[in-house]
Amino acid sequence: MGEINVVPYIDVMLVLLIIFMVTAPMLSQGIKVDLPKAGAEPIQPDDLEPLVLSIDRDGLMYLNIGDPKQALDADRVLEVASAAMRREPERPVLVKADTTVAYGRVVEGMVLLQQSGAKKVGFVTQPPVAEARPRVPR
Repeated sequence: MGEINVVPYIDVMLVLLIIFMVTAPMLSQGIKVDLPKAGAEPIQPDDLEPLVLSIDRDGLMYLNIGDPKQALDADRVLEVASAAMRREPERPVLVKADTTVAYGRVVEGMVLLQQSGAKKVGFVTQPPVAEARPRVPR
């Protein structure tokens, strides 16, 4: 018989497709925050995954290391971020804060990241939406 039976390969591909469809929604990391809009240029992606401190609208802090859905107090943020920065001192560090969070809370998070060994701290923003301006007839 000179033909290849491809039915087992199709079965395997369908199983893999189902597995990817189920796991894809679970891969999104972080906490839902309403980011401020700014016209900043995006930074170039690095080989290292950035350390992201998220601050939600209630002022709770989350890190993308460990359990990203678990709110952390200031001491725990400092502890986890320090361990991450000791392992990879050149890791990029970002703050992702909701627009309604008090400025002081964002500064507190930045100070914790700097105390953990971060040399530079960046902010995550959304690009501004280009608003259509009405034309004025002349």
